[in-house]
Amino acid sequence: MNKTIGHHQALIYVMVTMAGVDRAIRDSELQRIGRIVQTWPVFSDFDPERLVYVAQECGEIVSADGGLDAVLGLVQTDLPPSLHECAYALAVEVAAVDHQVEREEIRFLAMLRDALGLDKLTTAAIERGAQARLAKL
Repeated sequence: MNKTIGHHQALIYVMVTMAGVDRAIRDSELQRIGRIVQTWPVFSDFDPERLVYVAQECGEIVSADGGLDAVLGLVQTDLPPSLHECAYALAVEVAAVDHQVEREEIRFLAMLRDALGLDKLTTAAIERGAQARLAKL
């Protein structure tokens, strides 16, 4: 695949792939992605009107044969190392939003961790932070 993507697309691809990896994209996941794009500083120079287009583009890639590997390859190649932890944090935010992380989501997190070269201690800290932010009584 010769396609290249920018850092905004790579981050959105991570979130959309996480939302769809269990083959059931929930409204809560889509809403969380939208809120993230509207509020996280990494997206301050991204036009939120492009979100649907980028998400659809990701869906087309993922649905093709070898699509998951293709998305991970694009993210690995085109995302600056300074945003690797951010990408993992975004994936965790989307996975944890419904307070139930499925087996497929755990597997994708492991694949993403490996693709981005993140260590287990760092990813565990990111995961624990998301649990604390989303805690309920």
